[in-house]
Amino acid sequence: MGCFGCSGHSTDDSDFPRNKNNRRNANNSNKNKPHDQRQAVSGPSSCSSSSSSSVKNASKESVRKEEASKDEELLMEVRNMSLHGGEDSKVGKAIMRAQLFTFDQVIAATGNFRSDYLLGEGGFGKVYKGFLEDTNEVVAIKQLDQDSLQGSREFAAEVLTLSTAEHPNLVKLIGFCAEDEQRLLLYEYMPLGSLENHLHDLSPDQKPLDWNTRMEIAAGAARGLEYLHVKMKPPVIYRDLKCSNILLGEGYHARLSDFGLARVGPSGDKTHVSTRVMGTYGYCAPDYAMTGQLTFKSDIYSLGVVLLELITGRKAVDYSKDRNEQYLVAWARPLFKDRRNFSQMVDPLLQGQYPMKGLYQALAVAAMCVQEQPNMRPAISDVVMALNYLTVQKYDPNNSAQSSRRSMTLSPGKGRVADRVKGF
Repeated sequence: MGCFGCSGHSTDDSDFPRNKNNRRNANNSNKNKPHDQRQAVSGPSSCSSSSSSSVKNASKESVRKEEASKDEELLMEVRNMSLHGGEDSKVGKAIMRAQLFTFDQVIAATGNFRSDYLLGEGGFGKVYKGFLEDTNEVVAIKQLDQDSLQGSREFAAEVLTLSTAEHPNLVKLIGFCAEDEQRLLLYEYMPLGSLENHLHDLSPDQKPLDWNTRMEIAAGAARGLEYLHVKMKPPVIYRDLKCSNILLGEGYHARLSDFGLARVGPSGDKTHVSTRVMGTYGYCAPDYAMTGQLTFKSDIYSLGVVLLELITGRKAVDYSKDRNEQYLVAWARPLFKDRRNFSQMVDPLLQGQYPMKGLYQALAVAAMCVQEQPNMRPAISDVVMALNYLTVQKYDPNNSAQSSRRSMTLSPGKGRVADRVKGF
């Protein structure tokens, strides 16, 4: 699934104070960047003469150099927080739980980045499996692409977010390396990979997720999001919730990962954060994509898309399908209106092994989360309550009553989503 930028909003995309420093020259040896790299796309520009074009180009180059200096200063702040426990850092007195590693330690852990240690590759770079001899610990090591335009900023944002967070539904950051041009993140190793690996494009010998497991994963992702929105101080907007960023541990325990796009949420009387539009196409809330105004409800929309993927087995965007079925939310919205469509929306790989009432309830939650108007979407705490309720309503294939049908439609409505779901 490709990442994208929808708008040319050019506000500063940092929540942390920075000073200007000279930045080291980047190593540009890797020119073949994947197509799904996250980026912000500026709007079209025009010039009336070659001189005005030169002025504009010079101005853009000046902005790039200033942003590079800011990014380098932020990285220095992150390093200082790790070395000194955040006591003297200008970015705040955070409790740094992540360890600072040298590049030599990372090389030792990965066997000098052996090809058979490679776990995967994306727009951000490569992920390797590693082993820390000092702690006898298996880790996943993400090596960020040195050519990434947003790499340094995303790297710092992820370190700062995960170093001050602790929750069973967030991936644990073991440490990081910011040495010369190298940017590496060391996480706890998640043996089952991502949700995407278990939901889409399964191999013939791969067993599909059952209904109960899918609801557990959805609830776990929602609980991780609730921690970011409600319990973190200051609260954080995730901005990149998608199946590939939900990692699975033993027992399919869900953990959110990849916090490079995370932003501190609005505070006081502010309703949104203005920022460059970044995220993954198909998961990005339409209101955020059109205005650049980021809110907590932007994450709720993304969660609704993930829930729809879990129910239907379809991808958020799938260009291999007919034109009117390529975008999951657009395909699902008209189907919400008639109960006769509900069984057609279920992943065929479930082979009818799901509770009809549970299906109605899960679709109700998804329908409310993907409302076009952000104020119509529920708060994350209500979504967590509803999904937790679904996880305790286990599907039992021997219970015929669970397959009973009931006449209903899924209108947006108002009121607590948890109460509405329980009433279905």
